Amino acid sequence: MTNTVLITGCSSGLGKTTARHFATQGWNVIATMRKPDQSLAAGHADQMLVLPLDVTDPASIEAAIAAGIERFGHINAVVNNAGISVVSIFEATAKETIRGIFETNVFGMMNVMQAAIPHLRDQGGGTIINITSGVGLAAVPLLALYTATKHAVEGLSESLSYELESQNILVKLVEPGAMRTTSFTSNTMTASEAVSVPATYKPYFDHMMQSMMNYPFPDADEQRVVATIFAAATDPSHRLRYLAGPDTEEMARLRWSTSEDEYLSTMNRLMGQTAWRDGNAS
Repeated sequence: MTNTVLITGCSSGLGKTTARHFATQGWNVIATMRKPDQSLAAGHADQMLVLPLDVTDPASIEAAIAAGIERFGHINAVVNNAGISVVSIFEATAKETIRGIFETNVFGMMNVMQAAIPHLRDQGGGTIINITSGVGLAAVPLLALYTATKHAVEGLSESLSYELESQNILVKLVEPGAMRTTSFTSNTMTASEAVSVPATYKPYFDHMMQSMMNYPFPDADEQRVVATIFAAATDPSHRLRYLAGPDTEEMARLRWSTSEDEYLSTMNRLMGQTAWRDGNAS
């Protein structure tokens, strides 16, 4: 029996590449996005179904799952990839923006899982892979909202990994590092331009944005991240976390293998916070 995966957020970037990778590995793929692009299935017409799905719309989720099962007969794995971000000063970020990022990154993921779990349970089991980020392990400045959503998903996923084991469903977390050349980054910056920076924060904001440009780690390789997602989907063990990126690996090491003081000292230096303090010392 051919395995089938449902993937959210396949319109571009990581989701699009992940959908194609699963197809080349012989899986059936239910590739979903808010505005379906049928060209994604080119070369994989028999094994890829491109469908509309908005994670904030439960009816669209149920419809996509039903259509996928009708086409392929079952779903073995779900990859929750859809997500949005914003670079902003928290104080100045509109409540609508705050709610929007939580609606997609947290409640949207919950919507997909609550819709998919009954099908996985009834067929005897399956795997849920939730894509988070290195900031789910270690917070960084100017990404407070994105960081908060990823911490929420980390906690939710760990708790569910115990709960759903009783139903023979595995829960996995894939934690990619920064991929600044992707369309995700472009969309993030577009959203960020809509949030004004208060004058009192402007020097700090500019300094930290420059620090982001001088990020001390190379980008996570997209193909490696995709391979990690596939590895998580095919790993029958109860392993929870899968790191994918040099920065994520270093943040995990700092968080798990050093004291709190050493962790904070190193993170302050890596993120440019120490340089800011030194440059503004009275």
